[in-house]
Amino acid sequence: MMKVACIGAGYFARFHHDGWSRMAGVEFTAICDADIAKAEASAREFGASRAFADIDSLIAETRPDLIDIATPPATHLPIIRTCIDHNIPVICQKPFCGGLAGAEEAVRLSENSGVPVIVHENFRFQPWFVEAERQLAAGAVGQPYQVTFRLRPGDGRGPDAYLDRQPYFQQMERFLIHETAVHIIDVFRFLLGPVTAVTAQLTRLNPAIAGEDAGFILFDFASDARGLFDGNRLSSHAAENRRRTMGEMWLDGSEAVLQLDGDGGLSLRPHDSNSPATIDYDWQDSGFAGDCVYKLQRHVIDALAGGTRPANTARDYLTNLRLVEAVYQSSAEGRRIEIN
Repeated sequence: MMKVACIGAGYFARFHHDGWSRMAGVEFTAICDADIAKAEASAREFGASRAFADIDSLIAETRPDLIDIATPPATHLPIIRTCIDHNIPVICQKPFCGGLAGAEEAVRLSENSGVPVIVHENFRFQPWFVEAERQLAAGAVGQPYQVTFRLRPGDGRGPDAYLDRQPYFQQMERFLIHETAVHIIDVFRFLLGPVTAVTAQLTRLNPAIAGEDAGFILFDFASDARGLFDGNRLSSHAAENRRRTMGEMWLDGSEAVLQLDGDGGLSLRPHDSNSPATIDYDWQDSGFAGDCVYKLQRHVIDALAGGTRPANTARDYLTNLRLVEAVYQSSAEGRRIEIN
């Protein structure tokens, strides 16, 4: 039985707590938050054994085998240092360590100590992207030509945008790419492999926030495929729950077009047909976005228990963060940036 503790009791941390509370082979030992009342409330709701206001007490009194960090980015690196000092593996939310410099330090600490640090990048565990990758591998699309993702959650309008859920979004000087599009960057790499260049145009539509909230990114892949991220947090797409997929995707290939709709539905239309065929695949509408938080957590537990390499180690995730930096550079300088 692996003992797991979670640091953080905010909005998104609750999805982490829910995942650990349902997981076989795991003892959910503790929740820690500077606001002890929030930690205690979450511990009661999700069945964690203890609640703490500081990580040192948590470690001393519970000795967890794994710590899951779901706190604001500025806190990531100090918590990772503490965990590594106690030889405790880490899963850490994103934006990982606030950006590339902090992430590189986390990688150095992890590799010098041998203590695993894994980034909680959950979009590639969403069941529609897992199934899309399976369809690609099976040859259903043929040779991939282009992938397009239109991000349209519709949650960024007006002076109160994000205040009811994640109010710090309004103060982020880098927002759409740093916080949101990094998920799609990871998904594009998961589906189509290495990126060789990016070209971007970013803008801010809502004056109530500090950072960009709309933009385009064109991706060149080593396979000669192309990708387009078309993001706008003010506009919406058709869906029962617009935060389920956050948008819609089209994946064009030599044999067919695979489409993802806003409700998690997948379809495949061969080029000689006008009628897309629904792809039946198994997924559960629970937790966050097809239960991707739980699925990532399960993946990490199985990897650590089995001695295999998990997806999105801190080292692997640096590729996403370097692409994020290239996107901002491209937009600022108005040119295509090649990825070395």
